[in-house]
Amino acid sequence: MAYGKKKEVWDKKRPKDLGKPKALSSKKKRSAMRAAKKAGRPYPNLIDNMRAARGK
Repeated sequence: MAYGKKKEVWDKKRPKDLGKPKALSSKKKRSAMRAAKKAGRPYPNLIDNMRAARGK
């Protein structure tokens, strides 16, 4: 195993202690869409959705 090389978030499995994934509320979806638009993307990616779900 190579030390110092971290896996990206999309390469990791979902932690079991988080439970089942929940759908984003419409407010959180809009937040993810705004973040994507600000970054120049037509739709939100995993990182936008994770940030919106966290609520920050």
